Amino acid sequence: MSFTLVIHGGAGNITPAIMNKEQEQQYHEGLQAALDKGYEVLKNGGPALDAVLAAIMEMEDNPLFNAGRGAVFTKKGLHEMDAAIMDGSNLEAGAVAGVRNIKNPIRLAKEVMLHSGHVFLSGSGAGEFALQQGFEMAKDDYFFNKSRYDQWVKIRDSNFTQLDHEGDNLKGALPDMGHKFGTVGAVACDVNGNLAGGTSTGGMTNKRFGRIGDSPVIGAGTYANNRTCAISCTGHGEFFLRAVVAYDVSCLMEYKGLSLQDACNMVVKDKLVKMGGEGGLIAVDAKGNFDMCFNSAGMYRGMRNSEGVQQIAYYG
Repeated sequence: MSFTLVIHGGAGNITPAIMNKEQEQQYHEGLQAALDKGYEVLKNGGPALDAVLAAIMEMEDNPLFNAGRGAVFTKKGLHEMDAAIMDGSNLEAGAVAGVRNIKNPIRLAKEVMLHSGHVFLSGSGAGEFALQQGFEMAKDDYFFNKSRYDQWVKIRDSNFTQLDHEGDNLKGALPDMGHKFGTVGAVACDVNGNLAGGTSTGGMTNKRFGRIGDSPVIGAGTYANNRTCAISCTGHGEFFLRAVVAYDVSCLMEYKGLSLQDACNMVVKDKLVKMGGEGGLIAVDAKGNFDMCFNSAGMYRGMRNSEGVQQIAYYG
């Protein structure tokens, strides 16, 4: 039986103009490491859920990505992270929002799914649950990143929020031509045809009021159902929330009989575009078909399957 793993490290205005060769190499290595971790699980016959977890944790541990260790700063100079994971075999899901000092929010999301009796925990309550489950907490300096800090300092005295990005050729705030939606995610189909999806993010620089995007919301930024597909989104969260993007793709497959690719294209390149929503998603179905669909200039993405096919790309 075949298996497939697909990952993303964010979408947005990712062009050769904002990336030098060294940065390209860093992202390539980061995506490769995540693919390798998830692929190892699938190759050994492990479940899709564990492959998704392994791939996302690898990216959360890499300061290059706006998730886990690389999370951006909020208005108050803190790190508030969101994550969700879903098992397509039984539609069980776990999610956390606004968590602090958690090294791997995606692992906490899985713990919520398995041991809390709930689907979605937030803020201090999620932190309390993490302590109860014996999670090791990381101090604030574990999440400190000089370039993220500098991004925040430039706009902390304003009411602007800013999408994650790289480079200093940017003027600061939305709508910015240099933006990148810094979310990480993975979807997988294992040897048994079971699907899983997960997403993790550090949110938006200078965000206020405990803002939460689509990433941890089941059906908006993350979804998995063996009958249709597994989806992880990255983009301007407010639009993905309003369009219920992940579930919409699944519904087009389940109720209209669309193929994975046609469903993704309809939602990302038609529906979202008409709303003014920018970003993309990764998807896989139970036959191992995959798609990496986006309407932005680029998306950090990669896939690897049992047929020996591997792809890593950034630009459109």
